[in-house]
Amino acid sequence: MRHLLLVLSALMLATSAEARTIYYGNKVGMELTIVKKSGIGSEHASILAKHNRQKAGVYCREYGHDFSKECIDAEMKSPLHFEITANCKTGKFTTFYGGNMLFQGRNKGTEVTTDYLITSIDDHVVLDGSGASSYDVTLDQFKALCPNRVR
Repeated sequence: MRHLLLVLSALMLATSAEARTIYYGNKVGMELTIVKKSGIGSEHASILAKHNRQKAGVYCREYGHDFSKECIDAEMKSPLHFEITANCKTGKFTTFYGGNMLFQGRNKGTEVTTDYLITSIDDHVVLDGSGASSYDVTLDQFKALCPNRVR
């Protein structure tokens, strides 16, 4: 009986670890389910994720006030890249929207008021911390890939 409880406890822990989510946008429900992580904290960090109908439904109801199946279907078809990657040594990483970013470490007295500097390589723009820049979501994605770089 004791062994059965240990096995069940281990299975419950493994299941909850596999069911983790990560945000791809800054609105409620804009979450993906993490399928696989590899090389976290290394020069070849990767997170593979997939869409979740339940989270898409939350997004439609809470943000769009739309309770239709069509809204959920449309959200499930969002043009996302379901794998994000990072080179934790150089700070280069990708986002679920396919953006190429550069994490530059702590902000040391620039005009931007964020704790860390993140530059969109594609646009040559430093994320300014506003909701429009998706700074928080982008930082969280980098943090998931390179947890030792963000403290």
